[in-house]
Amino acid sequence: MPPQHGPRRARIAFSDAAAKQLENITSEAEIHALDRALVVVSVDPDVGEPIPGDTASPQLRQYTDDVEQVRVLYFVTALRTVVVVAYIEV
Repeated sequence: MPPQHGPRRARIAFSDAAAKQLENITSEAEIHALDRALVVVSVDPDVGEPIPGDTASPQLRQYTDDVEQVRVLYFVTALRTVVVVAYIEV
């Protein structure tokens, strides 16, 4: 019997602005906290709340992890295979 795999995770990509923010994170605790938040978003891209405003696609969403003190703004591509992170706050 072939091994059972969990649901397919979305791939994470970063906007240029988010990539620059990522370069400025030096604390290992902050990197760990951000990593946990990105895993949550990649497993379930709908976990974040839609940000009110423009109704054009793609819908900008935010995921906030109050325990780890992380906030990520992102959108999901049309095929739901890639999550593009637009902003990181750790």
